[in-house]
Amino acid sequence: MRFKVIGSGSVGSTANGLDILGKRVLGQLSFPADAEITVEVPAFAVIAADVFEAFLKRNRIEPAELGGLSDRQIARTFQNAELPKGLMEEFPSIIDGLDGPLVVRPSSVLEETLDRTIAGIYLAKPIPNHGMNLDRRRRQLAEAVKLVWASTFFSDAVNWRLGAGGSPEEEQMAVVVQRAVGAVHGRCFYPTVSVVARSYNHYPTPGNEPGDGVVALALGFGKSIGEDHHWSYCPERPTAPPPFKSMGDQLKYTQTSFWALDLGDDLAPDPSAGGEYMVRLGLADAERDGTLELLASTYDAESDRLRAGIDGSGARVLTFAPILRSRSIPFTSIIKDLMEKARAVAGQEVEIEIAVCLDPKTGVPVRFGIVQLKTMTGRSQGETLGADDLDADDVVVASQGCLGNGIRRDLDDIVYLRPDAFDRNQTRTMAAELEAVNRGLLEEGRSAIFVGFGRWGTTDDRYGVPVRWGQISSAQVIVEITLADAPMNVSQGTHFFHHLLSQKVLYLSVKHDGPHAVDFDWLDRQEAVWEGRYVCHSRLEKPVTVNVDGESRRGLISRSVE
Repeated sequence: MRFKVIGSGSVGSTANGLDILGKRVLGQLSFPADAEITVEVPAFAVIAADVFEAFLKRNRIEPAELGGLSDRQIARTFQNAELPKGLMEEFPSIIDGLDGPLVVRPSSVLEETLDRTIAGIYLAKPIPNHGMNLDRRRRQLAEAVKLVWASTFFSDAVNWRLGAGGSPEEEQMAVVVQRAVGAVHGRCFYPTVSVVARSYNHYPTPGNEPGDGVVALALGFGKSIGEDHHWSYCPERPTAPPPFKSMGDQLKYTQTSFWALDLGDDLAPDPSAGGEYMVRLGLADAERDGTLELLASTYDAESDRLRAGIDGSGARVLTFAPILRSRSIPFTSIIKDLMEKARAVAGQEVEIEIAVCLDPKTGVPVRFGIVQLKTMTGRSQGETLGADDLDADDVVVASQGCLGNGIRRDLDDIVYLRPDAFDRNQTRTMAAELEAVNRGLLEEGRSAIFVGFGRWGTTDDRYGVPVRWGQISSAQVIVEITLADAPMNVSQGTHFFHHLLSQKVLYLSVKHDGPHAVDFDWLDRQEAVWEGRYVCHSRLEKPVTVNVDGESRRGLISRSVE
């Protein structure tokens, strides 16, 4: 595979992943010869990391001096800066060569040297590149590149690097400019389906094995998968019943809106924002566009059942049943083949992002555009814990739903939401308090256990604490206590979930109505080094022991006993 490179430095992890896919994976795929299917890596160009360094030098931007600025101020600083000589001259060839909507993605050089992936920390920005004069399109691209570079120094990115044991300024950033996958619908552009496929599933549902993998689906751009509501399934059992407790939960927790790129010429963009050209649409818009036909089921209130397709007047529910059951489109088999071939080439577990376009009437021809390949933390080998171990007298937290594997005996900081003060209407205030505590921990070079209610990292503040990873990046252990009416897929938004894996964070889920409860009485008796209205930070005289058994998914936190 060949791609245009501007500069002579490193092209970073994203570009290298796409190159591997194009050169070593695509040629190995197999699907029916008569199938009207295209599987490709969409064309892209790369601005190498040395151009980023030249940009900083040309504008006398010192990374160490950005620490006192807000993300907004950093973005404006970069937008007001000049691009290196010659880069703007390359933009027309990129714009014309790639033609149509583009996605400008970060391609981290640091990620290549770490035993972990950096997902969702740096900004990516879709741009229309459509129907306007060349100067305006060139300006769009310049603004997007500057924003990706600026996000290198945003608070989440700096905190992430600190939490990973690196320097806040330690990063070089290449940029991938890639043709977006999708189709035009009126003044909007979006793919029919966005896919995130993981070859290993740390949260297998009953009847599935971790090595079976897991696939997440969403209508429109994949931004919805990084949020909360999407469809997940095991590729070995694509038509198995979904893990919802009731039809009511399925109606409530499936995707009801989607993201598209606005191509209109009447926009008044803000170049300091990442999603300025993105617009959220409803399922009625997709049905009007003809993109819902192969993705949705219809709810029949009389029978309290779903039927595949969108015939009738019932509510539309994004189950993806028509395409998952289709015999004419080998949808899941192609995804499985991609995962298997990519895993073999990478030599470890992988995560692949794919955008799929279907003909709105027939579903064919089908175009699979592979937009990202990342490696991920793989199989865990357990520290054995039996059921009786969870009932020991010294246990502070016990869980039968864990992520990760191993033992930590060096943590004496616990940050927890006070149960007597928890208020769903104040979760954003809680996030701000947590960020303040996290900042202090990072400054001291300390790691902590974070204990909270609902889902950490949710985008819906009704169901938990809407923190970004950078706001709790000192966490080495996370405890989530479920809420009675929250979805089951705790902390599985793509980016937040991936940070748990990549940072090797131990995770314990405690059911609010389960046999075990967090010992808040003991926590309240410990020395508090910081107390807010909703958050308490305790520092223990002696570290606790955190033990997570990756095989049984049992875990516990036990206090020191003389």
